[in-house]
Amino acid sequence: MAQRQLMTGNEAMAEAAIRAGCRAYFGYPITPQNEILEYMASHLPQAGGAFVQAESEVAAINMCYGAAAAGVRTMTSSSSPGISLKLEGISYLAGADLPCVILNVARGGPGLGNIAPAQGDYFQATKGGGHGDYRLIVLAPSTVQEAAELATLAFDLSDEYRVPALLLADGMLGQMLEPVALPTPRDPGSLPPKPWALTGAAGRGPNYVASFALDPLDLRDLNLKRHARYREIEARELRWEEVSTSDADLLIVAYGTMGRIAKTVVRQARREGIRLGLFRPITVWPFPYAPLGELAERVKAVLTVELSAGQMWEDVRLAVEGRCPTPFYGEMGGVVPTPSDILREVKRCA
Repeated sequence: MAQRQLMTGNEAMAEAAIRAGCRAYFGYPITPQNEILEYMASHLPQAGGAFVQAESEVAAINMCYGAAAAGVRTMTSSSSPGISLKLEGISYLAGADLPCVILNVARGGPGLGNIAPAQGDYFQATKGGGHGDYRLIVLAPSTVQEAAELATLAFDLSDEYRVPALLLADGMLGQMLEPVALPTPRDPGSLPPKPWALTGAAGRGPNYVASFALDPLDLRDLNLKRHARYREIEARELRWEEVSTSDADLLIVAYGTMGRIAKTVVRQARREGIRLGLFRPITVWPFPYAPLGELAERVKAVLTVELSAGQMWEDVRLAVEGRCPTPFYGEMGGVVPTPSDILREVKRCA
């Protein structure tokens, strides 16, 4: 078993990215993700990569576009309002079918908000966020170990499907210290080739990378091909975790930090004789509608718990399709409920 070391979530995601073959990072400071920027500044050049602190979030994401077009595994990171500034560039990356990994260590909002953990960026992450018909692969870790593993997975999925991938963390996970077993480093030269990349046309015809098509019929066809890839991702890349669902009467649905806290709620509820289970989406896009719908057929209620006004709750209701009641409990502004707070809501449902 790999030796574990104590790292924050931000440090673990940064180190995992380097080990996954990331060799170009472009970012701009914003709390609570600054440790990613600092870690990359210190460690990425030692691995032979390029680190640039850009003059703005807008500049950083467009630098990612250039590096990704050249076939380099590239990444940026930010926190909520910083991600908003990157959205035009993210849409351009999606429109050019370029792989890129984006880390969002989310904070309270809207507006400048605060630096406390929140999940109010769910719509932004899972429904496109920027302009146009596009999707991001969105992975939501709940532990530092999982954050490192999903950072690696994000690069692999982004490359495989030529779709930008977003790791949706939050300020609590980013700052949390936990032991983590890091993935084995990869040689960038051993990664799958990218024959479409702009690496010079010696020995082959020229490649073309762009995020526009002026003819409406051409743009329609490009979008149809893109959405066919999205359907493939939905069919092949669903990921979720179930805890104590085999005999559950009630079900909590929670992701990320709240999914972690909900595991404690399940243990406490069962000690009190309440048969509670947990369904934790790991891919929040694609959302695991079908497996959640199947569980909803055999429980009395599905309680959504999240640090927002109910953004994931919409996807939960789409999955349940009226099979049972779907109550909601949420907090906003960086307020994080305790297991006891959530257990009270569970008892109301029971």
